[in-house]
Amino acid sequence: MGSLRNPVGPLPSSIYWRRRAVAMLLFALLALLIAWAVSSGDPGGGTGDDGKPGGAGPAPSITPGPSGSGPAISEQPGGRDESDGTGGGTGGGTGGDAGTGAETGGGDGKNGDPGAANGGAANGGGTGPAEQVPAGSSLPDCAPGAVELTVRSVKPAYAPGEKPRFELAVHNGSSVTCKADLGPRAAVLTVSSIDDGENDKVWSSKDCPTAGGSLLLKVPAGRTVTHTVDWDRRRSAPQCATPPAAPAAPGSYLLEAAFPGASVAPASFRLEKD
Repeated sequence: MGSLRNPVGPLPSSIYWRRRAVAMLLFALLALLIAWAVSSGDPGGGTGDDGKPGGAGPAPSITPGPSGSGPAISEQPGGRDESDGTGGGTGGGTGGDAGTGAETGGGDGKNGDPGAANGGAANGGGTGPAEQVPAGSSLPDCAPGAVELTVRSVKPAYAPGEKPRFELAVHNGSSVTCKADLGPRAAVLTVSSIDDGENDKVWSSKDCPTAGGSLLLKVPAGRTVTHTVDWDRRRSAPQCATPPAAPAAPGSYLLEAAFPGASVAPASFRLEKD
């Protein structure tokens, strides 16, 4: 007991009393913290907003506010119309009829192309076989410069005895459907041999056409129509004069086309040897 009252040690007694005081203060604070934790964790100790212990009273009722007088929102979230049935049905019914497209538009009438159903005015154009019209057709003639002509050989090379086939494509860049003359005298095709570095004419469609006269084809606005011509490998001479009897020899040839108001790029092909 004497050591508790009078601390024994090398240091002054006042230091030991201070240490004891600090230890007792920490002990008291720890006891207070434990008591507060026990009392705040008691579930039955609190009261609700209505004064009943534990807030066990019934939940207050919620009164709905006044309804708005404006129109109800009918669009889907995001502002996008999800009713694809209406839009899809309208577009498909207008341009999706393949039979109508091939008949009136001169095109293939595929993929709901609106140009095929309304006379051929499609923004992206389209390609299809040409539709021949009679000479008395009410369609206006295609104005010079309104159509573009391209020519190509269907195959790059032809086996011995195989007839070369040439394709003419006419594109109508205007907004008016018209008729173009692709007859042998209007759209003149010329085949020349280029093996020797010279352009030696072998055949021309206007020399002695077997089907003279016009070939009027309908070219819908904004679309492209095609027409094919077969060559029997025989040489030709102007005014149906007698040409050399020997057919065109194997080698490289140049195909050219002349059409009023159009500049046409040539194409090349080969006639193979046996």
